[in-house]
Amino acid sequence: MKKTIFLMLIMVLPIISFSQEEKKESKFKLSFSGFVKNDFFWDSRKTVAAREGHFLLWPSAVSEDPDGNDRNAKANFNFLSVQSRLSVGISGPDAFGAKISGKIEGDFFAQANDNINLLRLRHAFIKMNWTNTELLFGQYWIPMFVTGCFPGTVSFNTGVPMQPFGRNPQIRLTQKMGGLKLIAVASSQRDYVSRGAAGVTGEYLRNSAMPELSAQLHFAKEKTVLAGVGASFKQIVPQIVTGQGYATDEKASSYSTIAFLKIKTSPITVKLEGIYGQNMPDVLSIGGFAITDSTNLTKGFVEYTALTTMSAWADIHTNGKKTQFGVFAGYTKNLGSANNVVGPIYGLGTNIESLYRVSPRIMFNSGKVRFALEGEYTVANYGSSRDVKGIPTDITSASNFRMLAAVYYFFK
Repeated sequence: MKKTIFLMLIMVLPIISFSQEEKKESKFKLSFSGFVKNDFFWDSRKTVAAREGHFLLWPSAVSEDPDGNDRNAKANFNFLSVQSRLSVGISGPDAFGAKISGKIEGDFFAQANDNINLLRLRHAFIKMNWTNTELLFGQYWIPMFVTGCFPGTVSFNTGVPMQPFGRNPQIRLTQKMGGLKLIAVASSQRDYVSRGAAGVTGEYLRNSAMPELSAQLHFAKEKTVLAGVGASFKQIVPQIVTGQGYATDEKASSYSTIAFLKIKTSPITVKLEGIYGQNMPDVLSIGGFAITDSTNLTKGFVEYTALTTMSAWADIHTNGKKTQFGVFAGYTKNLGSANNVVGPIYGLGTNIESLYRVSPRIMFNSGKVRFALEGEYTVANYGSSRDVKGIPTDITSASNFRMLAAVYYFFK
């Protein structure tokens, strides 16, 4: 018996010793964070939304039955926990003279209503940090969603469609120069993609053989002021074969610009943002693109024109640690295209001429628990026809009031 125990010790001791050495040499660290969130909401009418009404875009258009009753004027409610989130932060040994870190984050929002409640990937990226330079590779927020200046709404829509929204695979270079920060991004599309005749797919951008290109300049003064401007250029190929079977490589080009300002004082924080962009349904803004000319009817060759959208929003909130009051207000408008529209229009909310929203909120914090309440009033002005520039006309308004209550439990 003693001999058996002695032999076991001889075998186990080297393993313990090796394990301890590995721990000393290993510089990898994992940190877990996230939250459990439960949303309880009630709408005064049917809405255009994702995930069983959770991600609200805007109220559904008026649709009258033979008696003149609005079929969409139906109140409804839902309770969901799909926004609950888990993040894993990773830090490891230096490489190429840079500090290395990474992040993997998921929630249960899924990619479509059919697989709601299933885990989906939100973020997955690697960061390389030198003294004044940072390189990011992977899935992260789109450039037009500025993490230092976005609406603080209780609703997961975060101000959509006024606030561009999405996360996509990208290569991002950030160069710090004192209080200035220059950002350059080349991005593709994954969960947030363009729309066209073939449906909702990232193939339109991939077939252009060029990623979307973005550049931004940020200015920060301590933690009190953040301001910036930016621009993006995107090309998509709506079809590679015409309806008549001929190969085509005609592109739909578009530009987008953004300007934002955040001012933080002791009592309140004020955030402002303006967006002027083209063909932006991939970031959940209204608009898209259209056929502007048929260059060869026999072969089916066409040219495209982008619809332009203007958006602006403001978000103000108090900075109390236990109780916080806030209000979001936003407006967006379809400005149409520079050229006459002669064919179909593809996009998101292309029959909406304009839309506005006001969302007051209150939050109560105690330790790691938060109770929040928000009222969201949204009005969408729908057009039953369009002018030659693709702007909806003959307007009928549809409004929705959402009451949203949320309970959070944060962990880190």
